Amino acid sequence: MSQPRIPLKPGETYHIWTHANGDDNIFREEENYDYFLTKYSHYIYPVADTYAYCLMPNHFHLMVRVRESDKIESLMMKKRPNLQGFRNLEGFISQQFSNLFNAYTKAYNKKYNRKGSLFIPRFNRKLIDSDQYFTQLIVYIHNNPIHHGFVERTEDWSHSSWFAYQQNKPTKIKREEALNWFGGSDNFNTAHEDTNPGNFTIFEE
Repeated sequence: MSQPRIPLKPGETYHIWTHANGDDNIFREEENYDYFLTKYSHYIYPVADTYAYCLMPNHFHLMVRVRESDKIESLMMKKRPNLQGFRNLEGFISQQFSNLFNAYTKAYNKKYNRKGSLFIPRFNRKLIDSDQYFTQLIVYIHNNPIHHGFVERTEDWSHSSWFAYQQNKPTKIKREEALNWFGGSDNFNTAHEDTNPGNFTIFEE
């Protein structure tokens, strides 16, 4: 019997991850990663802040905090002005993720002349309910390419939010809040030097 789906609630922080359906890769070339992030900005940033992401060929991880109810409701009314009284916030938030996956799949299928689903039917989500989880998840996401053998160093994988934390350029990543959480950039970078997968037993794939 399948586990009940965890709702995405306003104000809460989540670990979200999914992977390709079958043996296909989600990302085949550089422009795929860029296109996904463009669609991510369109669908997800209006409903959630992002603390970390990492995109890999056949799966990806996100750490997001859903925006507060008033902001979600305002967005809902803009998108659905004729649905007065519509207040299914959790369904709307999940739908934004579904819209992202569907839009990307449609473009991907057209580009590579394929048909059918690209992602597994239900994306995974887990509530971040402890300080330990919050801290370790950011490190885990950025170091995931090391765990899967794609690279040997965090900075060698270009498709993650790691670089947003290493630069002073404007970013939509919640950089300042996360760096303050770690106690500054030096502590942030030191935490990422621990690449032993055995130290991240609280995570699922």
